[in-house]
Amino acid sequence: MRSPLGSHPTLQALPFVVIAAVTLIDLSAGPSLGFLPLLTLGPTFACVYGSVRRTLVVGLIALAACLALASYNDLLGRWQNNLTITTIIGVTGASMLAARLRLRRERELANVRLVAEVAQRVLLRPVPRRAGDVSVALSYTSAMAEARIGGDLYEIVTTPYGVRLLIGDVQGKGLEAVETAAWVLGAFREAAYDEADLSAISARLEATLVRHLSEEAFVTAIIAEIDETTIHLLNHGHPSPLLICGNGRIHKVEPQEEGLALGLASLGPADPKPQRVSFVDGDRILLYTDGVIEARDSDGVFYALEERAEVLLSNDPQTALDELRADLVAHVGGPLLDDAAMLLLHRGRSPRGG
Repeated sequence: MRSPLGSHPTLQALPFVVIAAVTLIDLSAGPSLGFLPLLTLGPTFACVYGSVRRTLVVGLIALAACLALASYNDLLGRWQNNLTITTIIGVTGASMLAARLRLRRERELANVRLVAEVAQRVLLRPVPRRAGDVSVALSYTSAMAEARIGGDLYEIVTTPYGVRLLIGDVQGKGLEAVETAAWVLGAFREAAYDEADLSAISARLEATLVRHLSEEAFVTAIIAEIDETTIHLLNHGHPSPLLICGNGRIHKVEPQEEGLALGLASLGPADPKPQRVSFVDGDRILLYTDGVIEARDSDGVFYALEERAEVLLSNDPQTALDELRADLVAHVGGPLLDDAAMLLLHRGRSPRGG
């Protein structure tokens, strides 16, 4: 397995450029200054991205260059040159070992990523594009950091009590976060059909997390229910949704009560009560995870979601959300460092592009 860095032409050529540069400098300076030990930089750089075999080849080239230069400078057999030869051999061997360990770690990391990605795709099944009279748009952007698999989760179900949904963010990364997301989603999918109100669903999720997680683990989440003219929101320490009214007004729906994240109920007061928010024909509401508002550009400036949300006013919901996602990625100027999930709900008939 080759490191991703190895595909960069400059890095591929670097060990050979270093050996060539040392050779030229030594030929120009003569034997008195002794640049030959610098040939060890060749295998040292090679092990950073190359395979074990490539590192060995670079080490042999460095050794051949050392012998040729020593012969040219009449240094063969001298103890200084023998020490340099020994150093090149030793550094090459150590570099080969480092390359082998690095490749093993990369294979292990790739396997972990693959397993986590598959598990995440199974858990985060496609959401319905329409639930009742509500159109649903989804955007999920995976982070490209080393531990890129996060614990963002979402679900929408149509139940006898109405359309219910969940969006959340698990503390941490990797397989542990995916496992926690699995517990939360499984509990929600059952409770959403069984329980008559959101507080009871919240209690079920809390009980599940208490049974299966450590005391330090938690999940920020919003549990919601949509009826004929209202959306009910139960916020457990999650970023506040954005309500985009049919008249163009955009504002955050701040919770009336500060709620602790799921899994932390024992640390605070009683659970928050559901909040009623008018959600009528033409309105849209955006629910998202903190990977959206914590995304920064090269200057460290956070993404201004409220200011950029005007793009959600036009076009059909999925097109509008795709445009917002493109704007988010453009703001960062590269891969996101955290997963970013967004759900956009539109009440009524979806407008056509325009």
